[in-house]
Amino acid sequence: MKKYLLSIFTVLVPILTFAQGKGIDEKINDAFMPIATAWEGFILTTIPIGSYNIPLVVLLLVLGATFFTFYFKFPSITKFGLAINTVRGKYDEIEGGHSSGDPNMSIDGDIPDTIRDESKEGEVSHFQALATAVSGTVGLGNIAGVAVAIALGGPGATFWMIVCGLIGMSTKFVECTLGVKYRDVGEDGTVYGGPMYYLSKGLKERGFAGIGKILAALFAILCVGASFGGGNAFQSNQATVQITSMLGIEGGSMGFIIGIILAVLVGIVIIGGIKRIASITEKIVPFMAGIYVLASLIIIFANINYIGDAFGLIFEGAFTPMAGLGGLVGVLIVGFQRAAFSNEAGAGSAAIAHSAVKTKYPASEGVVALLEPFIDTVVICTMTALVIIFFNIDGTNMQSVFNYGGDGFSNVVLNSDGSSIGGVDLTSMAFDSVIPGFSYILTIAIVLFAFSTMISWSYYGLQSWKYLFGKGKTADTVYKVLFLVFIVIGAAATLDAVIKFSDAMILALVFPNMIGLFFLFPKVREEISKYVNAIKEAK
Repeated sequence: MKKYLLSIFTVLVPILTFAQGKGIDEKINDAFMPIATAWEGFILTTIPIGSYNIPLVVLLLVLGATFFTFYFKFPSITKFGLAINTVRGKYDEIEGGHSSGDPNMSIDGDIPDTIRDESKEGEVSHFQALATAVSGTVGLGNIAGVAVAIALGGPGATFWMIVCGLIGMSTKFVECTLGVKYRDVGEDGTVYGGPMYYLSKGLKERGFAGIGKILAALFAILCVGASFGGGNAFQSNQATVQITSMLGIEGGSMGFIIGIILAVLVGIVIIGGIKRIASITEKIVPFMAGIYVLASLIIIFANINYIGDAFGLIFEGAFTPMAGLGGLVGVLIVGFQRAAFSNEAGAGSAAIAHSAVKTKYPASEGVVALLEPFIDTVVICTMTALVIIFFNIDGTNMQSVFNYGGDGFSNVVLNSDGSSIGGVDLTSMAFDSVIPGFSYILTIAIVLFAFSTMISWSYYGLQSWKYLFGKGKTADTVYKVLFLVFIVIGAAATLDAVIKFSDAMILALVFPNMIGLFFLFPKVREEISKYVNAIKEAK
């Protein structure tokens, strides 16, 4: 550990030295912005449908999630109870290995006494895997991202975020089942899983070995980039914004100092790998989510008289958006894009965390995973949206504080004094308007959100890095140091630059991942049948 920490400081100290003086945030932003803008433009390539230009990645997400929802008969509804019971450990007894019976009787083609006890493989429990994956999705996308969506697309974007979350549950179920089915387990019990493995191994089974290798390598490269962007730089950026706002100071060099502190704290945790990450996230996630949900409920009940108006704006804006918001499809795209960034269904990233679960039934973790988009988007994002909409309602005036249709970053104009806010600041002000001083508590929650998301995404990126460069200690150290450097970069750059890069990197994962899912989804049907039958036989 001492050698590792020394390598961290060897890289971070020169950065801190370089950061001294004013204008360092502008320097990094000037270097970062052109890359972010170009990459976002490439990933969000549109195709014309009628009079609209729809981003191909959004279309792929929507069509794929809708297909899986119908193919698996609405698992978000029919498998919801099963998911809750699995997380609770109700079916843990069937994970303990097959009972010895007639040695000539086969189970799934294997003789019972010769079956490897796969329940011993894996590193974390169902709950720990869910907590780790949720910590990677429930983060600042739910706080700053929702503010961006509503500021840009109006209240109607909330409706499409919810729809995306509901159908995204099906996609998450598919990708996380495959993640466990095709994982690798090392001799020391370390698990290596995720889209890299089901793309290469699964497509090889289907006779497309070459395509599988290409898609797996592409996913791994993009996942490393996404871990530096949305899973890292965006989180440190918004945590820094909230801290400096609370302290009443400007960013600049202070952003670097905060970034350095965050980098050191994250570095201490990620040295320990998935087991330490899981042990931290299973404590942090319930705590931070509990604080945030409780505060949201307080505000919702305090504004209960406006609940009808709020939902009226959501539904009206979803189908008849206000002038200047880009029309119905424009609002739909904003909602789906922000929801995809928040819950990552279709991106395949969460399958990496879920692959580490202790189970011999891949579908058991698939059903657990479908809870993620529900928790992340349907519950927490909706609560955030209601808080912001209430903040902007004053009697009959439905836009009393800011005008819907800004750019979501800095052009949300306050009517009272002409100042501008955006991202996490908007959400913070909304909470403070009902619970004075809550911005201080929200700052703690935001830092915890950012911290847990960063440590989870460090694991995603590291697994992808290992796939590309091998599983040695040197490769591990190189990745972890680079990851920590991006924490500092994110803390200094502007939200506009960071979110462009973050969006593009996470959304880029959709292309190789969804192609693989379309080839491999029949395997998921086989696995869910095995799991359900095992539960029935155990009763």
